[in-house]
Amino acid sequence: MAEFVLNGEQVRLEVDPAMPILWVVREQAGLTGTKFGCGIAQCGACTVHLDGQPVRSCSTPIAEAEGKTITTIEGVAGPDGELTAVQQAWVSEQVPQCGYCQSGQIMSATALLRDNPQPSDEQIDAAMSGNICRCGTYTRIRKAIKVAAGMQEPRDEGADA
Repeated sequence: MAEFVLNGEQVRLEVDPAMPILWVVREQAGLTGTKFGCGIAQCGACTVHLDGQPVRSCSTPIAEAEGKTITTIEGVAGPDGELTAVQQAWVSEQVPQCGYCQSGQIMSATALLRDNPQPSDEQIDAAMSGNICRCGTYTRIRKAIKVAAGMQEPRDEGADA
């Protein structure tokens, strides 16, 4: 049995305590925004917050979430569905290409800006280094983080990517 808060809702599930959070969230709770990438905690596609800290859900057993709070990409926006500054910046900067890694990228960026509201390029690179984007949108990701932090203006809607 696992008991935890998932995106603000108390959850109690009959699951193997060794089951990774990723599979509990996707298969048991039906929240598919968190992606399976590598399965060895190297790519960041599966990043969720556990009590506010980014963790790789593919390798973190649900037993570690007992009595804690898990936030997935589905739980980041406000209760009325209003996008956060990070999500808005992701849209304005047209960050995703294929989009597969983006939920993990957003979760890592959200944690970064919560802990460091005005990060330098080096701090952004360090915080995001564990998130791989096969499409290579790293410059857009960095710019979106700066836009979300209010350190840079969003791109002109009429401009090319």
